[in-house]
Amino acid sequence: MADRSGQPVDGGDRGGPGGPGAGAPAGATAVVGRRRLVPWRPRSALTHEQRVRRTLATRAALAACVLCVGTIGYSVGEALTYPGDDSTEARLAGWAREHELGAVVDELENLQYELDPPQVGGALPNEALARMRATAPAVPIHHQGVPLRAPMRPLVTPALPGEGVWRVLSGAHGEPVVQGTYVRPDADHTSYQAAVAWISGTKARFELHPGVREPGGTFSVPPTLPEGTRTGLLATWNGGFKVTDGGSRGGFYLKGETAGELRDGAASEVFRKDGSIAIGQWGRDVRMTPDVVGVRQCLELMVDNGRVVPDIDVDSKWGATDQSRMFVERSGVGVTAQGDVIMVVGQALTARTLAELMQQAGAVRAMPLDMNRAWPSFMSYDPADDPANPKPTNILDFENPPERYYNQATRDFVAVYAK
Repeated sequence: MADRSGQPVDGGDRGGPGGPGAGAPAGATAVVGRRRLVPWRPRSALTHEQRVRRTLATRAALAACVLCVGTIGYSVGEALTYPGDDSTEARLAGWAREHELGAVVDELENLQYELDPPQVGGALPNEALARMRATAPAVPIHHQGVPLRAPMRPLVTPALPGEGVWRVLSGAHGEPVVQGTYVRPDADHTSYQAAVAWISGTKARFELHPGVREPGGTFSVPPTLPEGTRTGLLATWNGGFKVTDGGSRGGFYLKGETAGELRDGAASEVFRKDGSIAIGQWGRDVRMTPDVVGVRQCLELMVDNGRVVPDIDVDSKWGATDQSRMFVERSGVGVTAQGDVIMVVGQALTARTLAELMQQAGAVRAMPLDMNRAWPSFMSYDPADDPANPKPTNILDFENPPERYYNQATRDFVAVYAK
């Protein structure tokens, strides 16, 4: 074997038998062709001090590696065991986003979507069909101050039995304060449901709660609905994108404590001392006043002045990467011109179909909340068996159980009570 100059070059490992330094005295300089290598020194020629330093350096490097692995292991272990009903998948994804691995999670979610996209066409499963047809009220309703709403025009024709027809989800004082209906989200994804809830703004009061891990910080309000606080409970729904990693592009405020930063222009749920709720653009429709006790911001308005916003189809505006064009689980909340609340959760929605559903249901301003299977939720509560512990029911089946907010919740949420 020869180098470019034609001089012979031994192919042995440097310093090993037959290598270029074989047989060289300590401190000699090995020469290979025209190249001069660093002085070679056999291990036996190292001074005692040098060997001690090398040993200490090696031990320090190993200790750092063990500490790093141990720290990551502890951190992941803590994420897998914190209180709440989150799945292992949701916990690991949350841990990754908290440790600046959000781009990796996004790519994995996109890959999963590409490998298993929502079904096009087909019929609703029997359980979903039965839920859509069940329009009879479960409890006697007087319909005095709060009538049942007129049917909502379905987005797919012909309509299925019960599609778009409102039914009572929760009542207070004999009136249907919380009503709901089911529709298919578009003409292509006919084997999926979206659920729409309506809540009377005059008959209900609204409370914001933090989660154990999101939005972070320490708040005087508990991250759950403990026993003794459930009488009169009518409904709950989920919070929005994470505040702690900046995903919400806004902040969270509750009774004098703030997490993140309240941002002008952000879509905001605003909770007042009298129990009322407002939804609008921070700094324009809503702002900090003495009667504000809670603010939850998330992205920007999807519906404004009764219209779906012009940039609803802009890639990445309503979720990471190209999520805005994906048919995934999503949730959103809006307010009508009369001050009533519209809440939508769906199994296969784009940003556009979510916005159109909220607008179709009567919202004049509406905002996105959270997305993907682990986070959207809407529960109604039935006090018939035990008024102090009303029975929760998921309006749609997502990953978390209906008792989600009776346990410690990972993320913030809204609770609705009868006035």
